[in-house]
Amino acid sequence: MTKDEPKKAGKEKPVVEELSEEDLALKNELDMLVERLQESNQQLYRPALESMRTLIRTSTSSMTSVPKPLKFLRVHYPILTDIYQKWPQSDTKKFLSDILSVLAMSYAPENSRDCLKFRLAGSREDAGLWGHEYVRYLSSEIVAQWNAFDEENIKSQEAQQVMSQALEIVPFFMKHNAEADACDLLIELEGLDRLPSLVDKDTYNRVCLYILGCAPYVTPPDDVAIYKTAHQIYKTFGEYPAALQVALKLNDIELVKSDFAACPNPIVKKQLAFLLARHQVFFETEDDKLNDIMRNTHLSEHFHALAKDLNIEEAKVPDDIYKRHLENIKSGSTGVNLDSAKQNLASTFVNAFINAGFGQDKLMMGPEDTNWIYKNKDHGMLSAAASLGSIMLWDIEGGLGQIDKYLYSQEDNVQAGALLAIGIVSAGVKNESDPALALLSEKVNSEKEIFRIASILGLGLAYAGSANETVQDLLLPLVSDTGITMELSSFAALALGLVYVGTCHGEITSTILQTMMEREEYQLKDPYAIFMGLALSLLFLGRQSAAEAPLETLKVIENPLAKQVEVMVEVCAYCGSGNVLMIQKMLHLCNDHLDPEKEVDTFQSIAVLGIALISMGEDIGSEMAVRTFNHLMHYGEPVIRRAVPLALGLVSTSNPLVNILDLLSKYSHDNDKDVSLNAIFAMGLVGAGTNNARLAQMLRQLAAYYHKEADHLFMVRISQGLVHLGKGTLTLSPFHSNRQLMSLPSVAGLMVVLTSILNAKTFIFGKSHYILYMLTLSMYPRFLMTLDTDLKPLSTTCRVGQAVDVVGQAGKPKTITGFQTHSTPVLLGYTERAELATEEFKPLSNVLEGFVILEKNPEWMDDK
Repeated sequence: MTKDEPKKAGKEKPVVEELSEEDLALKNELDMLVERLQESNQQLYRPALESMRTLIRTSTSSMTSVPKPLKFLRVHYPILTDIYQKWPQSDTKKFLSDILSVLAMSYAPENSRDCLKFRLAGSREDAGLWGHEYVRYLSSEIVAQWNAFDEENIKSQEAQQVMSQALEIVPFFMKHNAEADACDLLIELEGLDRLPSLVDKDTYNRVCLYILGCAPYVTPPDDVAIYKTAHQIYKTFGEYPAALQVALKLNDIELVKSDFAACPNPIVKKQLAFLLARHQVFFETEDDKLNDIMRNTHLSEHFHALAKDLNIEEAKVPDDIYKRHLENIKSGSTGVNLDSAKQNLASTFVNAFINAGFGQDKLMMGPEDTNWIYKNKDHGMLSAAASLGSIMLWDIEGGLGQIDKYLYSQEDNVQAGALLAIGIVSAGVKNESDPALALLSEKVNSEKEIFRIASILGLGLAYAGSANETVQDLLLPLVSDTGITMELSSFAALALGLVYVGTCHGEITSTILQTMMEREEYQLKDPYAIFMGLALSLLFLGRQSAAEAPLETLKVIENPLAKQVEVMVEVCAYCGSGNVLMIQKMLHLCNDHLDPEKEVDTFQSIAVLGIALISMGEDIGSEMAVRTFNHLMHYGEPVIRRAVPLALGLVSTSNPLVNILDLLSKYSHDNDKDVSLNAIFAMGLVGAGTNNARLAQMLRQLAAYYHKEADHLFMVRISQGLVHLGKGTLTLSPFHSNRQLMSLPSVAGLMVVLTSILNAKTFIFGKSHYILYMLTLSMYPRFLMTLDTDLKPLSTTCRVGQAVDVVGQAGKPKTITGFQTHSTPVLLGYTERAELATEEFKPLSNVLEGFVILEKNPEWMDDK
């Protein structure tokens, strides 16, 4: 072996440098050009540099190797830098500087940023002439140099040179399908305000898509700058629907109004009105048609048209959902009739959920229409009468006709239920004559507390998100009145929280804080007091740093409720923001192991819900939250474990992901009764309105498993009703417009219900089960309905498939995958997206969801 070793070594030596004749000629030529630059004859410098430039620019190479001229010039790099130092300032020296800038890309010492230095000292010819790789490398050095500047240097001449160099290469990126690189460069240099002047009609869409995709990962307030830039670009190019979506995302009502007013096309304005109606934003305009659209006046009519199209008009009864014959319960068992009043109450809710918005059912409006109410006891009658509001949802005129007869009932609970039904039927829909206000305001100061509570909650439902001042004048005195019960005062605050959701209203905020200071400690320990805190939180929903003032006040208040409310305000303020620091803060709160007998620990359950609230709507954040919940479930105290299933339900509302359903199925058999109850409800929340067959089967098995447990069986029934919400046509998800926008009243409705479920024994299994009707704020049809320019339904073919994230992808990638072709109207799942199958019509909205107006395409040629 030893004899062969030298041979092997000898064989390897020639491989080091074996050049072809062509390469050898190139190497010799470059060596000669470098020698010329070292000679004393200055006449030779310019032609030598020009030859060198031509050789570098014309060389082609594979993606993985260094171009040959650069490779051969490697040994000469130190020599060329020495020559550069010796030469006096001249055009020829600038020429050499350009070439050294290109060579520095490969051979300069790390972190020296020589490529940029030589570039700035050079002739400043177009950087793009040296190729794409050089421009990309140069942009990375520009970013590094910019980050090296401190606050004092940022205004210096050198910094301005770096910025102007960046602005020179951005147009190159734009022209060469590298919009993402251009945006990254400007975001790093905090120069996004320059972007609108650098885009054109071919690039603006991809640019906006990319920067909007970056916004969730940027620290505030930089994200606001991104949204404002995207908004400006969309508006410049007349993309009003997209601009309005960004304005709504910013939660800037003045910007929304100016966009709406600036839109020149009356038909596009109608499309904008539909978007505002979906987001539950309303303001008066001079055009009655636009006002009608924004009030959601025609929602009921179109929903009935959808039901007719899908052939699901016929009313269902709870037994159609329960399918008791599939629940394997032995016939000799006596458990089924455990508590008939409780089971009837469950059926009341199930009936209200499955027939929501359809305007007909078989229990309340059947041949024995008065009997069903009296099959319920006491407060059960209230919920039964109120269920009419859910069945007639969005149809104010028809609904009031059905509800009217119960307003004169001798039974107080029935009359109170009818008052609540008036609020429910008006949820998400506005009426010019304000019938809800007229009918409910007179009962707000009634002598009977049940009437007062029903009418107060009814007003909260009917005017959620409308910031109606009449409602404020009516209810604000009740919040501060220490002479009334905590329940009444808290519900009045809650109704105001719903009406003024996300407005940071100063007067209501100070009144609630004042009341919390003035009330006795025993009153603040009342279970209903938490709704006062929730009301305060809703005022700051999604407003982030605007909530700092009330948070400071809450830190000063020394009572058991203040800590809970503080956490609640904080999580609501950062709702849907994905703010990592806030999630860490909430996890830190869950870290403490408190003794519930000595300390108040309920704030921990709110912190768990908060993690879901902050991370929902953003896929990566939601995924990480689910993993976090696993750890909390293993190591958390009982108060934390009870909130985890609800948080899972919130993070994936109306989106039945298999992994979340399996987790909840496991928790629904937990030894802790509260954990299992909450898991069962969360299963309903996750599958709300999806008709998910796997989930329906799980719930049937749970109904059989818990057939002797009245509370569990009640919760299973509620969940079954939610899964078949609106016979599978409605969603509870607060997100719309490709999950870009979050409706605040919708989140508020979910939060009220989840807060009550945290103490289900008092609220849901006590006398306040009617709180479940707050879910009507989140209900909305999950359809795509296409209309013509006269707003009449127009059926056309469309493809529906799983949405694909195309941000930053080259070319024109497909936005959906695994699609099926349907005729509109069509139902859309949580992760689905639609696109038109032909180019016969042009949609006036950039997102095909909800109501979309189509215009005939003048260039369309029918193949037939």
